[in-house]
Amino acid sequence: MIPGGGRRALVALLAVAAVAVSGCNDKGGANGDPAKDTGAGSVSGLPVTHFESGLKPGAPSPDLNVRNADGGEDDKLATAAIADVQAYWAEMLPANFGQQFEPVKSLLSYDAQTDTEETGCGSVKKLVNAFYCPVDDSVAWDRGVLLPMLRQRFGPMSVVVVLAHEFGHAVQYRLGDKAGVSKSTPTVVKEQQADCFAGGYFRWVAEDKSKFYRVSTSEGLNQVMASMFLIRDQAGTSAADKGAHGTAFDRTYAFQAGFEKGPKECAGMTAENVKARLTERPFDKGDKGKGDAKFTAQAVELLKKSLDEAFQRAGATAPEITDGGSCQTTPPASYCPGDNTVSIDMAKLAQLAQPIDREAEMKGQDPGGMGDFAAFSEVASRYALGIQKGVGASIDNANAGLRTACLVGAWAAFTNRPGDLRLSAGDLDEAIADLLQPESLVSADVNGKRPDSGFDRVEALRRGYLEGSSVCSKAYA
Repeated sequence: MIPGGGRRALVALLAVAAVAVSGCNDKGGANGDPAKDTGAGSVSGLPVTHFESGLKPGAPSPDLNVRNADGGEDDKLATAAIADVQAYWAEMLPANFGQQFEPVKSLLSYDAQTDTEETGCGSVKKLVNAFYCPVDDSVAWDRGVLLPMLRQRFGPMSVVVVLAHEFGHAVQYRLGDKAGVSKSTPTVVKEQQADCFAGGYFRWVAEDKSKFYRVSTSEGLNQVMASMFLIRDQAGTSAADKGAHGTAFDRTYAFQAGFEKGPKECAGMTAENVKARLTERPFDKGDKGKGDAKFTAQAVELLKKSLDEAFQRAGATAPEITDGGSCQTTPPASYCPGDNTVSIDMAKLAQLAQPIDREAEMKGQDPGGMGDFAAFSEVASRYALGIQKGVGASIDNANAGLRTACLVGAWAAFTNRPGDLRLSAGDLDEAIADLLQPESLVSADVNGKRPDSGFDRVEALRRGYLEGSSVCSKAYA
């Protein structure tokens, strides 16, 4: 965030419509109708489950010919993923679009460090990637660098989501006009559809319809969401860029839309309705900090002012924010009901607010901090608890945590306009990065307890941002 009207991390914009715990007009994004289920006891209507996600014990060996495969663990995961996704689409294409499914014509495994295999789209030399090539109707993956990195950091289902996404492009190619995709369709729209198709497939797996894989709706989906965060576009990328794939906020939105509503929802994503809700944008010209402000006493003052203005119509006494304070129950930020204060640890929050080291992150190393929006949103979440207590809402159960994340999202949308602090490119991704951490406060109740499902935590923030604060009290009562 940049104080004084420039753009910086998340905190910001004071001005315009106030956010209330209830009663604000819904913002409503494109395709932003409320989910059918939003409670903390389930994930989009499915039970919250805990078990090891990955290949099922005794899963069959896929009967697929993969060129250049080495038979290692990552090839086994990828080949099973392709077989499974093809089984999914063999059901979905006839049921949803009235056409028969045809498998892709060829599959290629390669090692980006050593191989020089050719596809219809060119050589794979030094290509750390997975991709669908429409020229020869093929799917290829790098078993040397990309897949092992994902598997080691996020578990086997991260490999599966990457292949499910790439196969989503093969489905676009097969659907043609039914998916509304042509040569002129912006890349980011094609990517949103592919993420959405992957979400629909994962719903099928979560419903235990897969012969190969199983995924829990808690830790399993959390790993999938975390891997999608990793492969987000760099902050400051424009959605109009030729190669834009989307922010983590945009990509998880599309994945969740597919998971909740299925492939017809995905095929309905067009340049017009996707553009209306995309958060990907370049940095402001005056933003010398590239979206990250230092977490200082002055920044906390601006944060307090922003929160006070955002929640002024709630009819509750605004909490004070103090360094230290009377309680330290959920450091580095705690809501203290006894005296209606938010107690913060400036030093720890300043550390959290350090910019993400993208290069280190991609190498699997400590990325440093999570960005200023992560720190600001943790404080905002404790402040939001004070507002909720002031209007008589619960602050000590799972729905209180989701309602809190939702209100943080609504406040983020409030700051998305010129003012003393302004939402910047990359800020919402910093909030998602924090939400997916096991110790995050953004979706935690007053005691620091948060819902097990990262899917629900991210969705709550997204709904507040796109639909407005009134959905927070309605959906998470």
